[in-house]
Amino acid sequence: MQPNLAKPSVLAGETVVGAMTFEFFSPGMSAILANAGCRFVIYDMEHTGLGFETLKWLFASCRGLPIEPMVRVPRGEYTWLARALDLGARGVMIPMVESAAQARAIVEACRYPPEGRRGAGFGFAQCDYRGGDVGQKMRLYNERTLVIAQIETERGLAEIEAIAAVDGVDVLWVGHFDLSNFMGIPAQFDDPRFDAAMRHVAEVARRHGKAAGFMAIDRAWIDRARAMGYTMIAVGTDVGLLADATRALVDHAAARA
Repeated sequence: MQPNLAKPSVLAGETVVGAMTFEFFSPGMSAILANAGCRFVIYDMEHTGLGFETLKWLFASCRGLPIEPMVRVPRGEYTWLARALDLGARGVMIPMVESAAQARAIVEACRYPPEGRRGAGFGFAQCDYRGGDVGQKMRLYNERTLVIAQIETERGLAEIEAIAAVDGVDVLWVGHFDLSNFMGIPAQFDDPRFDAAMRHVAEVARRHGKAAGFMAIDRAWIDRARAMGYTMIAVGTDVGLLADATRALVDHAAARA
């Protein structure tokens, strides 16, 4: 059984840096990100065509590497969460968490009894196909799973104190585009209301012993988020990083033509 090596650092409030992957679902991506220093990778199922069979293959490509495989599921329902964890996810990100009741249901779906209501399936991918004591496995899997609740609607923002108080929610993660949309200020990230909302999420997370998470697409966003108290940081998007790097080289080559 392999532990989640990033989770203790996340819960301790240390800066833990990783990546989110939206497009490049390649077996080499895990090693590339690990070699770049990423401690986790979150594969996105919400906005992509990624399915469970490919996800299982991607998780397998992380075995033996110093990187924790995680996934953003489309919604916080048992069907998505339990299947992702059975395939080997060390953490799950759930979009649009809007109430304490929803947060409790998510935690229950991610935990074996007596802490939750997750069904048993041992000796398969999440176990690296190994045997072992079932009681010990349930305890260790409960401990290693990182639960990331996304605060990205006005309803979630209004209920953030109650959501943060739910035991088993480990990270409050701002989804900045959706949050700005639902606040009625789409993509206006310099608006004082949005700035205050981001600061509020980080402050509530800190007060409840949770980590605050954010996907930062450039150095300015990284600096801004860290200054506010965000400590679990996903850098860039795979699509954006490739496009920016390619464009810079194309422009340079064209300028010398």
